[in-house]
Amino acid sequence: MEDKKLFRIGDVAKMFHISVGSLRHYEQMGLLKPEYTDEDTGYRYYSVRQFEVLNTIRYLRVLDMPLDQIADFLKNRDIDVMEDKLLRQKELVAEKLRELAVIERKIEHRLQQLRDARSSKLNVIQLKEVPACRVVWIKDSLAPKSYLDLEYAIRRLEENQRESLVFLGKVGIGISKENLLAGQFAQYDLVFLVLDEEDTYEGTVEEHLEELCVSIRFCGSHKEAGAYYQQLMEYIKEHKIEAAGFSREITMIDYGMTDDTGKFVTEICIPIIARKSDST
Repeated sequence: MEDKKLFRIGDVAKMFHISVGSLRHYEQMGLLKPEYTDEDTGYRYYSVRQFEVLNTIRYLRVLDMPLDQIADFLKNRDIDVMEDKLLRQKELVAEKLRELAVIERKIEHRLQQLRDARSSKLNVIQLKEVPACRVVWIKDSLAPKSYLDLEYAIRRLEENQRESLVFLGKVGIGISKENLLAGQFAQYDLVFLVLDEEDTYEGTVEEHLEELCVSIRFCGSHKEAGAYYQQLMEYIKEHKIEAAGFSREITMIDYGMTDDTGKFVTEICIPIIARKSDST
């Protein structure tokens, strides 16, 4: 053995900017065994001729290739094998980029919603155009006293989905037009989920066109909503317009974002149409 041509494991780790633990893991995986291991001390030594293999491992790890794939290549070092693995890895990277793009869009949606909620004018009735959207909903009679009362209904929306859905800020509850007109504001008739553009849902999805709505935002959550429904329905009656469908009530800032209930913001929207003029 010529000691000057061998390097201890710690020195090799420093040279290649990897951890000693990684080198030990490579050894356990059969990717790169030390050239020599001192039986008395247990010290591991690597030769210069192993540097090329280690550099290949490091390069393929930078490309996020799994260690088992790297091990397979090292046992079958061949141009065609390398090309095939690189092409496969390129496909995986492209798929990850698509997934990251979806995550980026979801983050942007939540940022927009959070900023919108924080800049809300509270306790003011407004007319607003609600953009077209895709909605999933289930009929479910409930009278929520806290956000926990919605959990079971939310889980029902998630049933039979191959991928977990991200509901943060997109789940709401609604009251049917009939109950709105009857002044029944304590009992809800449905739970709904507004899908982002990039969301897929296996089940019935309704396409809602842009709608004119009366809306109000207030500090609080669903249990405080009754008084605000009363205000909205009085506004609708006073301005001779008509409720055109179920209400959409979403707590834009809730326990998913803060424990401070004084910062909660809930919005109620009721779609409307102008009443026909009375004929004489």
